[in-house]
Amino acid sequence: MSGWAERVASFGSTSDLLALLANPADPQLAAEAERLFFLTLASGWFTAFADPDQPDFVPAVNTHLNAVGTNPDFIYGTASIDGSGSYVISGERGDGLFLLLDIVAGGLGVMEPLGPSLGTLDFDTLTRDELGRFSLLLSAEKPVDWAGDWHRLDPSARSLSMRQASYTWGEGREARIAIERIDKVHAARRWSAEEIAERLTALAAYPKRLSGMALGFIKSQRDKGLWNALEHDDWAGRGGVQGQHYYQGLFRLEPGQVLLLETELPERVRYWNIQLSDMMWNSVDWMNRQSSLNGGQARLDGDGKFRAVIAVDDPGVPNWLDTGGHHEGAIMLRWTEASSGPAPTLRLVNLADLRSHLPPDTPFVSPEERDSQLRARRRGVQLRRRW
Repeated sequence: MSGWAERVASFGSTSDLLALLANPADPQLAAEAERLFFLTLASGWFTAFADPDQPDFVPAVNTHLNAVGTNPDFIYGTASIDGSGSYVISGERGDGLFLLLDIVAGGLGVMEPLGPSLGTLDFDTLTRDELGRFSLLLSAEKPVDWAGDWHRLDPSARSLSMRQASYTWGEGREARIAIERIDKVHAARRWSAEEIAERLTALAAYPKRLSGMALGFIKSQRDKGLWNALEHDDWAGRGGVQGQHYYQGLFRLEPGQVLLLETELPERVRYWNIQLSDMMWNSVDWMNRQSSLNGGQARLDGDGKFRAVIAVDDPGVPNWLDTGGHHEGAIMLRWTEASSGPAPTLRLVNLADLRSHLPPDTPFVSPEERDSQLRARRRGVQLRRRW
C-alpha cells in the first residue's frame, strides 16, 4: 500500500511531543498525551478532505473533540474557501447570543497553514427578513445585479471560522447555515489517488501539529510560572475572536485547598465566560461537570463582583468550577466586546476556611441541588447542535 508505512511512521513520531510534558515518565500524563494524539487525529478528519469548490461548515471541535481549549458556549464551524472565488452564505440567524464569521488567511485545517484574521463579520449587521433569513455574498467585487448583503473577500483567504454563542444551552433556535461557491459550475468530484495520498499524508502529520500547539501552550504557561496566576492575551492572529480580552493561567491545588477567583465586570460586555482545561489543554468535560460558567449561568454577588471557586470536590457554592479530578490544569476567562477588561485575582484558600472568604449571603448548594443542576446542564449540552 503506497505510502502507508510512511504515514504510520509520521503519526508515530507524534510521540516526540512527550518531551513537552512536565514529567514524561509519569504514566498518567503519558497516557493522557497519547489520548490527545488520537483525539487530534480524529479532529483532523473533518478538514483533511475539505474542498473550497464544495465548501461545508464542519465541527472540527466539540464535546468529544475538545482540544486546544474548546469554548463550551460556542458551536464552531469551519469551511475551506478559495480567496479568488465567490461564495453565498445563506440561512437563518437563530436567536443565540451572537453569530460571528472570521475570515482567515489560514486556520487549523489539515491542509492550511496558520494565518492572520482578515476580518470578522457579525451576522447581526446583515439584512434579515421576518423569519431571520439572510443571504451574504463573499467575493472580490460586488456584482452589479447583486441586491443582497456583500462583503469583500481578500484573495489570501483560505477558510471561514464560525462561532455561534449561547448563554442558555439547548434553548431557543440555533442558526442554520449553508454555503456554496457560485463562480464555478457545481460538479461533484472523485478524489484521485494522488490527492488522497497527499491529504492522508497531511492528516497523519496533523496530530503532531495540533497536539504540539496544545502541549506547547501549556509548556509556555509552565515556563512563565503562571501557577495560580493569570496573564492577559488577545490571541490576535492565532484563532482568537477580534475584540476579546483573554486572561489565562494555570491552577495548582494541594489536598484541602481551593482557588478563589474574584473579578469586577465590565460596564458593558456582550459575552463572557470562564472555563477550565487539563494539562493537555483539553477543556474539562463540560457536559457532565460544571467546569465552565458564562454570563448567563454565573451568580453575581451583591457587590456586583463575580466569585468562583476552583476545586476538585464540590465546595457547595453556586459558582463551583469542577477541575475534573485534576489538581493541576489551565484557566481561561474572556470578555468579548467589552468596555474594559477587568483583571481577575486568584487566591489559594483552605477549604475549611472558604466561607470566611466569601460574602455572608453566598448560598449553600446541597448535593441534591447540584445533582439537579448537573442533569439540567447535561440535557442542555445534548440539545445543542454539536455535529
